[in-house]
Parts: sequence; structure tokens; C-alpha cells
Amino acid sequence: MDVTEVRTWVIFYLISFVVLLAATFITTQSGSQLWISLMLIIIVVGVNFYLLFSELKRYQARRAFMHRMSQFEEDETDVESGYLW
Repeated sequence: MDVTEVRTWVIFYLISFVVLLAATFITTQSGSQLWISLMLIIIVVGVNFYLLFSELKRYQARRAFMHRMSQFEEDETDVESGYLW
């Protein structure tokens, strides 16, 4: 995660925390609306897991790209040094 993306994650988790507090409030106020709070909790947890896995996949893709680029640069410098001699 880049430093510029920290602000986005903080806002997202604050919104998630507020939704979970609202679900807790709905649960304690009336037992007949338990399904609403359960749905809110499932949505928040599901979105969090989805974003976490997508961030991990993006990190792995970036790492593989950087590895491929470093291999390309090593091959390129070998070719260039061969032309100079």
C-alpha cells in the first residue's frame, strides 16, 4: 500500500465501523429487525475481505512486474556492454 492510499483506507474503515455500530444499535433496539443487522454485518465483512484479497493480488502482480523488469534491465545492460567492447 502506498502512502497516498492511506487516507482512502482510513475513510473506508471509519465508514465500516459506523455501519457495524448501526448494526449493533439495530440489534439492541428491536429483535424483529435482526436480519437487517445481520445483512449489514455480512456486507461489511464481505467487502473488507474482497478489498483485502484484491490488494494482495495487486501487490503480487506489482512484485512480479518489478522482478520481470529487473531481469529485462540486466539483459539489456549485458547487450549494451557487449556493443561497447
